[in-house]
Amino acid sequence: MLSVLKAAYSGGAGKVLKQRRICTLSWRTVVVALALLPAAVGAPPTDSMEQRVQPCIACHGEQGIDLESGYVPRLHGKPAGYLYNQLVNFREGRRNNRAMVIMVSHLADDYLWEMAEYFATRDVPYPPPASPPANAQLATRGRILATEGDPARDIPACQTCHGERLTGVLPNTPGLLGLPSHYLAAQLGAWRAGTREAAAPDCMHAIAERLTGMDIQAVSLWIAAQPVPADTSPIAGPVAEPPMECGSVPLPGQ
Repeated sequence: MLSVLKAAYSGGAGKVLKQRRICTLSWRTVVVALALLPAAVGAPPTDSMEQRVQPCIACHGEQGIDLESGYVPRLHGKPAGYLYNQLVNFREGRRNNRAMVIMVSHLADDYLWEMAEYFATRDVPYPPPASPPANAQLATRGRILATEGDPARDIPACQTCHGERLTGVLPNTPGLLGLPSHYLAAQLGAWRAGTREAAAPDCMHAIAERLTGMDIQAVSLWIAAQPVPADTSPIAGPVAEPPMECGSVPLPGQ
């Protein structure tokens, strides 16, 4: 197991395949092996955040890792507030992933915030976009939902909250570009089913409940096909007043 982990950090032609092997192994094996990782790969002896987050990168990679069983999203460059919210949500049971819960269950708020800030300041290239949807009706519907929404059904445009460039909005809203359509669709489905939650009021659950299955497919395919702009940083604030209130985990000390 440790040799596989070490190979994943060493780069080379088989890097993504090896990362897939890591993330599809038993969660117990992964957690134990990652605890031993610094010594196994000759990590620097300094007690730095860069060293501490190596277990995160083992599964998340820099650009995200596409698995046979799903997708592990990138962490680099996302707003610190969003990353912190997700870490706390895993710890407090609003999100469910057994390995993630084990990893963060005993970590304090201040430490989770340090981790979030570390990844928020990292900028790495995005993967190329997917091909545009072959179905013209789906492509049109996806574009409309992302850029205009559906006022008749009280569905706001994705751009309203995630930014005009869909690269996120500070402090808590993530970018949507660079993600595969099956991951986007899976998250919208989880919001709709209530298997992914956020601090109340859970606005994404309310929005996802108003989407049909075709809506989810359409907007996921359209977003996944959008080119990533030169400036991938989240914008400082929304261009207009958000259409609804969204809950957020209080920052440490608040």
